[in-house]
Amino acid sequence: MYLCTGRSRAEVYDELWAMGVDGLIGANGGYVEDDGEVVLHQRITAEQNAAIVDWPHERGLEFYLEANSGLYASENFETVAQPTIQRYSARKGAADADTRTVRDVFPEMIFGADLYRDDVNKISYVLNSLQDHLDAAEAFPGFTHNTWGGRGAEALFGDIAVEAITKASAVDALLEHLGADRADTVAFGDATVDVPLLQACAVGVAMGDASDDLKAVADLVTDDVEHDGLAHAFERLGLTGPQTETPPR
Repeated sequence: MYLCTGRSRAEVYDELWAMGVDGLIGANGGYVEDDGEVVLHQRITAEQNAAIVDWPHERGLEFYLEANSGLYASENFETVAQPTIQRYSARKGAADADTRTVRDVFPEMIFGADLYRDDVNKISYVLNSLQDHLDAAEAFPGFTHNTWGGRGAEALFGDIAVEAITKASAVDALLEHLGADRADTVAFGDATVDVPLLQACAVGVAMGDASDDLKAVADLVTDDVEHDGLAHAFERLGLTGPQTETPPR
């Protein structure tokens, strides 16, 4: 069982590892780890990072760099991103969303560090509008561009990562490393960025709170995460005990 997330390793905190997972697909596919071994790690070069960092500075957007060594915030991210973080938390169902701070959501975020780095997996920035995302894609055509915002498909943040990085390409690398059969794979997701992931695996499960485009490609739609959707899907797929048959599609 592998966590598969947009988060970089620095944002996968101890309580997540404590679940007993076997490894991680992080940075939306740019990083793959199996049992402590790094299988794949693709990073933005120092020169590319410098150009990307200059772009939101010039545009007046706040951002943070995602590296395995930490999350590095831009100068005014803590204050400017606060309303967006609260909206993100509300969309994730947090009861205390209207009082959450950036430091609540990113407890180990690093402030005041040098932003010109050579260890960055991807860069997330606060969207003033969807046009920021479209303009970023035009300014940096040789990169992968996504948006995210919690529940569903609303865009609150944009991100920029290494070209051709997807969770599907990470699955391919992990299967090759493990010598495993794609027929045995089951993927769970809740957002547009997970569409390639579900398509890359034998069985794709969309959470009940997933975006409509993800539900459209899923073999199974389960309940919301807050209503035991993962457990219910595991039961329906026969993953709670010895399995003798191929999971239903």
